[in-house]
Amino acid sequence: MLTTPQKAFAGFLEFIRERGVMGLAIGFVLGSAVQKVVTAFVNDIVNPFVGIALGRADGIKSFVVGSFFVGDFISVVIDFLILAAIIYFVFKGLRLDKLDKPKE
Repeated sequence: MLTTPQKAFAGFLEFIRERGVMGLAIGFVLGSAVQKVVTAFVNDIVNPFVGIALGRADGIKSFVVGSFFVGDFISVVIDFLILAAIIYFVFKGLRLDKLDKPKE
């Protein structure tokens, strides 16, 4: 017979299984990390090309060519890969994949 705390915990686990909370949480965290990668790509790689193509000139003598920040982009990509690997290994190591309801 289950006590009240055990019933509450069992209900909590059932909620997580039925609603797919683990997948949602992982998707949210990885989505946030992907957003950082996309922002870094646009700011550090795409925008300098646009700056070169369109040019920024205060006058004829002061034409400025955009600068590339490849190191920042690479750093953000490495951060994303590390975060994704940590999430994967924690998810598999703690066997949290068993919490998700089997697909029918």
